[in-house]
Amino acid sequence: MNALNLSAQASGLPQAGRCQRREAQPDWRAVLPKQWASSVLAPRAFERFRDYEILSERVLGYLCEGDESPCYCEHYFVLTDLRSDDDENYYLAPSYGEHLVAWQMKDGRWLIHRRITHGEACQSQAFFSFADDMPR
Repeated sequence: MNALNLSAQASGLPQAGRCQRREAQPDWRAVLPKQWASSVLAPRAFERFRDYEILSERVLGYLCEGDESPCYCEHYFVLTDLRSDDDENYYLAPSYGEHLVAWQMKDGRWLIHRRITHGEACQSQAFFSFADDMPR
């Protein structure tokens, strides 16, 4: 998922539900460090939720279809501001965005990667952390 890809807002966003074959499965390994790859549980079934009012999405991954406890979580959102270069034409520009990816480790902890983007220059900070519970 690209947290600041505003072109996704222009396309029709489907309702929440299980990822279908025609819909691309999330790349759950995209930001996972290689040294931690063998320590996390691998999701095989995904559920996707999208918001129609703001640019945001949440994906939950499960060990198998029908599981109730996720082993993978990814979400992002982008907040926009109304801006103008000439006080005549206005446009929406991203002002703040957050992208979080979390994997459940085999020992029960969660490895979390969070990227925060802010400001007109879209400056970003990214960091890893551990938690006892899945981020909400």
